[in-house]
This record gives sequence, structure tokens and C-alpha cells, in this order.
Amino acid sequence: MILSLYQFLTGALESALDRVLHRRTARGKEDPARLPERRGISSRERPEGLLIWLHAASVGEARSALILIDRLLALHPDLHILVTTGTLTSARMLRDNLPERAFHQFYPLDVPSWTARFLDHWRPDGVLWMESELWPNMILALKERRIPAALVNGRLSDKSFRIWKIFRKTAGSLLESFTLILAQTDRDAGRFSTLGARQVVTTGNLKYSATPLPFNEADLNHLRAYARGRPLWLFASTHEGEETLACRVHDILKNTFPDLLTILVPRHPDRRSRIKALCESHGLNTMMRGEAKALPNPETEIYVADTMGELGLFYRLAPVACIGRSFSDDGGGGHNPIEAAQLHCAVLHGPRVQYQRDLYREMHEADAALKVEDEQALAAALRTLLSDPVRLEARQAAGLAFSRDNDAVIGRVMETLLPVIEKIIPDP
Repeated sequence: MILSLYQFLTGALESALDRVLHRRTARGKEDPARLPERRGISSRERPEGLLIWLHAASVGEARSALILIDRLLALHPDLHILVTTGTLTSARMLRDNLPERAFHQFYPLDVPSWTARFLDHWRPDGVLWMESELWPNMILALKERRIPAALVNGRLSDKSFRIWKIFRKTAGSLLESFTLILAQTDRDAGRFSTLGARQVVTTGNLKYSATPLPFNEADLNHLRAYARGRPLWLFASTHEGEETLACRVHDILKNTFPDLLTILVPRHPDRRSRIKALCESHGLNTMMRGEAKALPNPETEIYVADTMGELGLFYRLAPVACIGRSFSDDGGGGHNPIEAAQLHCAVLHGPRVQYQRDLYREMHEADAALKVEDEQALAAALRTLLSDPVRLEARQAAGLAFSRDNDAVIGRVMETLLPVIEKIIPDP
């Protein structure tokens, strides 16, 4: 009877999650051709030899993982790396950036039968889990199968820590599954230890060592030719509410800079229609880049880069950038500012950067980023930087120096991971 009840509940859960997946597919949030992967049904064969599975929840974690993947593959010629994520944007980014012997699959939803099917197929020799997305059924399955696992670039936000403290016993059981936890900051390390983690080491934020974002040189030359002589700024990875802010800031600044070009790179390009309508409602001449890579003309005031994988291009074009999701209507949280600093782009950001708090604190101490509280402060900062080349260069140089000073993080990560790597790879 107990077995029958368990089977009934498991079947009900699977049916419910199947409906969720189909609704997400209808909304463009899942790849219909690869939907079976979300149920643990793999779309390719396991390669022969050693296999490390690296899980990175979304595009930010996946990009941070690329430099780690390169270092791991260099350790052994027969090593392959399976990378899982849960979003379409991360899948696209990895498709274009993963090296040979590394490949992507979508992460299965956390149903016991689906996670078991995934592990039975891939039989990983070791697992590296990026940041803090802890899925109980999968993690406990790793523990039960005694697969060496490490949590890399671990962090716990204030909200996550409060929740896990309520379920401290469960948290401790999950964290014990990791042989080693590499924390971004001492605060994160203390929180993991409080929740019951056994061995925690602070190695820093792997995003500091990330490979600079790619770009197409021909596209950059075209943009520079069309924008030559115009003052311009970039609002990068914008979310709902931030395009409105950009339009208001543009209106403020165009009295000082009549030929100002404001560039928007939305975090989610599928919002393009709403963004175009919004910008035009402010009476601003708006050009959408689109897949045809249309170029701004002299009348263009707002240029919307509604494409995928071109943020590195625009960081190279723009002298100064405001980092998105720091003013957004969803409460903010902040995106990665290192990507801009690496490419000699002065960094500005809004007040809501709680997910990047420690990173921004360190950047502020190095004068490598500037916090602006509202649209008036943002407009004032842009006016100063765009009209004063000496101040602009000083802020660009500080950001670049900060990013270079922190390149050593990957070395600390690899050194700290050595005990786990030795269990997976013979004679690394």
C-alpha cells in the first residue's frame, strides 16, 4: 500500500511538472526539441573515458564557468565535461563558447525518477556545482552514489540564508554531500559553515577571472564608423523599468549633448516590441538592431541591441555603462560589472545591487565603480564623464586595474580543488 501511494504521488508530480514544462514551452521559455532533457532523457550518448559534470544555473554562472572548464580540460586528454543549465539564454551562450570535449544538456527537474535517469545515463566521475542552486533530490542522489562533488563559487544571499536557517537540518544534510565548498566571500563561508558544511574555503568570486566577452571586430568597426564623433553611453542588461529610466536620462542630457546616442542592451531581447513602443512614446527616434544588425543613423537617439551574445561588442564601443537590474521594477539585484570593467568601460550602477553587494563594495573601495541613486544622479554622472575625458579615463583605468588584479581567483580555485580533482582524474 505504501509503495502504491508513493507511485501515485510520484506519477502525480511528474504529470504536474509535464504540464508546467509545456506551458513554459508555449511561452518560449523551453526548447521544444530538447524538452526530454528536462525529464532526464539525454539527447546524446555518454562519451568514453572520464566525465566531470558541471552544473551552472543560468547564463551568469555558465559564463563564469568557462575559464574553469578550460583549466579542467587541460588536465587530461581523455576528460570530457558535461555542462547543465536551466535557461535558453545560457544554452545559446554555451553553444557558441564551449570548447572541444565540453557539451551542454538542460538540467532535469528535481524529480527522483528523472534525476536517477540522468545519473544512470551520464555516470559522472565527479561533479562541480556552481554558486547556490541546491536541488535536494539530485544532491542527495550524488551523496548516495558517493560521487565526489564540490560547490564552486558558492554564495548565499540574505534571503536564501534566512530560509535555509529555518530548515537547518535539511540544509546540513545537503551540504554534507559536498566534499568541499569554495565560497565567494568570508561572509558566504561563514553562512555555509553555520548551516553544517564540513570544509569551506574562501577563494573569491570566479567572475573576477572570467574570460572577456567575445565580439565581432567587423561589427565593431561598422558601429564605430556610424557613431564616430557622437557622445554615447550604454545601459547594459536592462530589465523592466530601466528602459523608461534611460529615456528620461536621455531627455535630460540631450540639452547638453544634442547628438547623444543612448544604447540599450536588454537582458531579455524578447521584450523588443514593448521596448520599442516605450522609447517611441517618449518621442525619441529609436532604431532596433535586430538580426540584420541595422546600424544607427545620425537621427537615431535610442539604439536597442535586441540581439544575443553581443554585449562584449557594446562594452568595447561605449566609454561608460550603467549596469542593469540595479534600478529595475522587480526589486533589482544587479548584474556582473566585471564584464564592463575588463573591457575598459567606466562602470555606473543603481542602488539595488544586493546580489552583487560584496563585489560592488570592493569595486567602490578601488574607485572602480560609481553608485548613482536616481535618474538625476545618473544624468549628472554621465554629463561629467562624457564632457571630461580625464575623469572618464581615470574611472576606466580604475575598473580595468581592478579586474586585472583579481585574475588570480582561478588559480586559487584550481589549487583548492586539487583534493577533489585527484579523486576524479589520475595524476592531474
